[in-house]
Amino acid sequence: MAVASVEEERPPALRQEPASSALLVAAGLLLLLLGLWWLLGRRRALQGLPPGPKPWPLVGNFAYALVPNLLGFKRLMSVITTGLVPRGMEISTSTTSRPMSAHLILTSLGKTYGSVFSLFVGSRPLIVLSDFEAVHDALVNQAEVFSDRPSMPIVAIITKKKGVVFAPYGPVWRKQRKFSHSTLRHFGLGKHSLEPKIIEEFQYVKGEILKHGRAAFNPFPIIGNAVANVICSMALGRRFNYSDVGFKTLLSLMSRALEICLNSRIILVNICPWLYYLPFGPFRELRQIELDITTFLKKIIAQHRESLDAQNPQDFIDMYLLHADEEKKTNSESSFDEDYLFFIIAELFIAGTDTTSNTLLWSLLYMSLHPEEQKKVQEEIELVIGCDRPPSLADKARMPFTEATIMEVQRMTVVVPLCIPRMASETTVLQGYTIPKGSVIIPNLWSVHRDPKIWERPDDFYPARFLDENGQLLKKETFIPFGIGKRVCMGEQLAKMELFLMFVSLLQSFTFLYPEDSKKPSMEGRFGLTLAPFPFNIIALKR
Repeated sequence: MAVASVEEERPPALRQEPASSALLVAAGLLLLLLGLWWLLGRRRALQGLPPGPKPWPLVGNFAYALVPNLLGFKRLMSVITTGLVPRGMEISTSTTSRPMSAHLILTSLGKTYGSVFSLFVGSRPLIVLSDFEAVHDALVNQAEVFSDRPSMPIVAIITKKKGVVFAPYGPVWRKQRKFSHSTLRHFGLGKHSLEPKIIEEFQYVKGEILKHGRAAFNPFPIIGNAVANVICSMALGRRFNYSDVGFKTLLSLMSRALEICLNSRIILVNICPWLYYLPFGPFRELRQIELDITTFLKKIIAQHRESLDAQNPQDFIDMYLLHADEEKKTNSESSFDEDYLFFIIAELFIAGTDTTSNTLLWSLLYMSLHPEEQKKVQEEIELVIGCDRPPSLADKARMPFTEATIMEVQRMTVVVPLCIPRMASETTVLQGYTIPKGSVIIPNLWSVHRDPKIWERPDDFYPARFLDENGQLLKKETFIPFGIGKRVCMGEQLAKMELFLMFVSLLQSFTFLYPEDSKKPSMEGRFGLTLAPFPFNIIALKR
């Protein structure tokens, strides 16, 4: 007699088709995910966290990072998968449209959820501060609580938690920053002694620009080389020729690294750190950039070690090496060593080159697109300085419109729009909300500088907003392009010197025009850790 199968022996009520079983399993998983999603949103309310869109289980509000590059609908998919873009924002489904920049998404979210709102990276809260009051309350009034850096895998992997920009707040950071700041001041930071080097560097800039005559050219490499060489004069004791292949490669690598660090796939490293070591895509590219930059800078440090003269230190590297040697004599556990020096030098290049060069490039772009404002600056230059004498920092006090124009460019562009993230070192209350220990804090400086409650016509380029009724410069506490608080940009004084002297020198020597046959670039900018203009060409007419 044949043996009946198990399925045949079951009562009819217990028999199920395979497809039906699969549907039940899928429905169960969906209900589980929806339940977890609801619970996560409920948990936010119970904990007193700021409002915000509900996170997905496991990945939080960054689920969109898993799919947009595969589908090519970055703006649309960010809405479908996370609801990150509130209603009313125009969404393009074109596969050729650029991804919406993080600072613009977060600014729009602030309009929906308020000046303090929360997102989640995995299960970790990320608190976004969207107006000046919230930023000031956190970074100034509660500076000790919000001065630490978040321990995020992508940052920890690249920086090894060393340096003076990304390192955790504490005794080691304080010693390293104090030494770095005092040593840079010794070599001219914030002092008039650095002025001749900036003016000298401009002569190379002028020579490069003159080579193009009346033809349109790309100003990016010229400006980038010039700003980097000012840093080189203090940190390395030398400048590089603009044709130096290694120097040009270094600047290109640093710019590219900043851009891809906020690639949606790279961000996933903060959820799954092992992704950083994948042998393809932006992961592989970023590791190769890290290796190339390390090789270049460590070679320079090794050369300084070989030629070190204890009686005659020439630059920052020499001073650091001497200080490290002294520290080792009395403290074998000292944090001062060549490895830490490497990370400080790398940060000086990144923070000191990319930010200032991008601001100058934005300045040239805005001047070419606003010729009437450019003419006013040039008239003030002629009145105060003339056509032949190079500018001096002593001229600033008598050039309010020029200063106002530089400030308006900084307000409009904010080259570090989301600041450098902070972390809550303890649970606290901010603006009435509970901020748990370990939360990542994002001060949205872009939103602060485009706040219509502070700035009239915030999206218009209007330098006169920084002048009073007598044409004198207005100091506004809400103008914070370098950040505020204990971790304000260490190179603020250097940047202000370079911006004024280079900007005035450029407009004293040239009139900048935007080519009539060229399409105007998007003024949203190209977002990485810094906000750079999209590539553009420009015409410089000798004055």
